[in-house]
Amino acid sequence: MHSRPHILVVDDEPQITRVLRTSLNAQGYEIRVANDGETALEILKDFAADLVITDLAMPNMNGIELCRNLRQISQVPILVLSVRGEERSKIEALDSGADDYITKPFSTGELLARVRAALRRSPPNASPPQTKIEAGDFQVDLDAHSVSVAGRDVHLTPKEFDVLLYMAQHPRKVLTHRAILNAVWGSNSVEQNEYLRVFVGQLRKKLEPEASAPKYILTEPWVGYRFEPGN
Repeated sequence: MHSRPHILVVDDEPQITRVLRTSLNAQGYEIRVANDGETALEILKDFAADLVITDLAMPNMNGIELCRNLRQISQVPILVLSVRGEERSKIEALDSGADDYITKPFSTGELLARVRAALRRSPPNASPPQTKIEAGDFQVDLDAHSVSVAGRDVHLTPKEFDVLLYMAQHPRKVLTHRAILNAVWGSNSVEQNEYLRVFVGQLRKKLEPEASAPKYILTEPWVGYRFEPGN
């Protein structure tokens, strides 16, 4: 962790971000602010946060999507602040990768205590978000949304890229249908295996030397898939 812990605040309400910036700056924290999840991910490319504090309801990319995206690339602690106090919202946020949840309105004292607790649990020198993956025959560039296989550039649709990215982040591991669907389409789609079959079929046509005898994306019958990137 830095000598001054770095905190990214993600909220589209200026009043909330002003209060958080003032309160956290007064405690000696280094603060950056984003008003949606997409902007937060861009900031994190250059700002190695020790903690992310995020709202749920935001434009472009909401807090749940931000949690899922962050968990694909980082283990930085995530603290959710939301007006949604019902149990279902808390469970969804925690299942998506959040570490803690505070309901608005909140007291400054409680917030600072939760921040201190999260930072105590934070691994030292948390790694910045991964932007490139090189595994076997594959090179995946998250910034450029580009993929090459054995030196050959492959054009993928956004969802095909998301499926391959999740697999490339977990090479040689058995990935269940539910895990992939939840990571790419969200928790509401975890029973819709036909989505996955279609996209895996499309990926095989583009990636595999012989789609009828795949060597990269292997089927684990009744369970899911296993990504073998090659030597």
